[in-house]
Amino acid sequence: MRNTTVLAHKDQHGRAQMPTPRLRRNDGAAILSYGFRPFFLLGSIYSGLAILVWLPVFRGELELASALAPRDWHIHEMLYGYLPAVITGFLLTAVPNWTGRLPLQGRPLLVLVLIWLAGRIAVTMSAWTGWAAAAVVDLAFPLAVGTAVAREIVAGRNWRNLKVLTVLAVLFAGNIIFHVEAHVNGFADVGVRVGIAGSVVLIMVIGGRMIPSFTRNWLARENPGRLPASFGRFDVVSVVLAGTALIAWCLAPGSAATGIVLIAAGLLQAARLARWAGERTWREPIVLVLHVAFAFVPLGFALVGAACLGWLPASAGIHAWTGGAFGGMTLAVMSRASLGHTGRTLVASKGVQMVYALVLIATVARVYADLQPQLGTPLLHTAVLAWATAFLGFALAYWRVFTAPRLNG
Repeated sequence: MRNTTVLAHKDQHGRAQMPTPRLRRNDGAAILSYGFRPFFLLGSIYSGLAILVWLPVFRGELELASALAPRDWHIHEMLYGYLPAVITGFLLTAVPNWTGRLPLQGRPLLVLVLIWLAGRIAVTMSAWTGWAAAAVVDLAFPLAVGTAVAREIVAGRNWRNLKVLTVLAVLFAGNIIFHVEAHVNGFADVGVRVGIAGSVVLIMVIGGRMIPSFTRNWLARENPGRLPASFGRFDVVSVVLAGTALIAWCLAPGSAATGIVLIAAGLLQAARLARWAGERTWREPIVLVLHVAFAFVPLGFALVGAACLGWLPASAGIHAWTGGAFGGMTLAVMSRASLGHTGRTLVASKGVQMVYALVLIATVARVYADLQPQLGTPLLHTAVLAWATAFLGFALAYWRVFTAPRLNG
């Protein structure tokens, strides 16, 4: 593969300098030419397969060799297994754009992939290896990714994006807490909330920049009229309030005050979403899906807040976040970024549009199962089948995108 994509730089006086190549020559497998390729592909496959394994485990028809309880294994592998893979793929693709430095490719990228895979095996087989050894292997991946990202950001003097390391540190800490809690108490609690909270903040920050930007670009070209509001003071205030509410939820999930703050944060996030002109993108699914996925952020705040007030089960809001926001947003970002970075047109095929719809169906079914326990079994089966079909279908639809050389390369 010969890819000579370049990024122009300017010196401190604004003079143009020689462009820096963003991709070095890669004579190996195309899948190791850029970070998004292996992590998006393997993450999607793992998400689909893991949920298919979890259902018979949940029903007692299959037993895993994991020291984690079935519920905790399911949560951990979605929250600290699948999600970090997608975050890593995104960061390994975004950081070179931020810094102008060459991306991780080839053997170093393969090492990261193998560390991630080792973590999945170690957690699943932790009854054999012991919980501590499994935790060390599992935690090696976020530590390696954080180190690599920090090195590139510092070397590229891209100081403003150092804040992404804060979120990575929160997820790393949450994973540590998860392992310790599961061993000491027999179940994880705070570690689950910390991981969810950190992921919600990541979506609010990165999605809050990405969604209005992509929407503005499409509307300016295809549907002139009202454009999304630019990132400003309102966004800062809404994210700060939401972050405060999430901290309160991590520390005092049963407090009425926490519930009130969460609901208030949800209202501000809903207002924030309304400012991005999402209703004007209905003709372009690859843009519209970003707005639909983000809508589960304020919905999750409202449902979790209602649970703190004793009105609803906490799982309803948690599944709104983890299914709709995490699942929907990761698929939206993966489908778009993969097309753009492989020289393809940014258009969601009919098959990918079906993937978007299936994740929405899975999330609605899972949330409704929490709200209507008498319908729990059929709704749970619907959610599992729709989720697995969505992620495995995405991996199949994008197989060539991830494994073939860039079209104009």
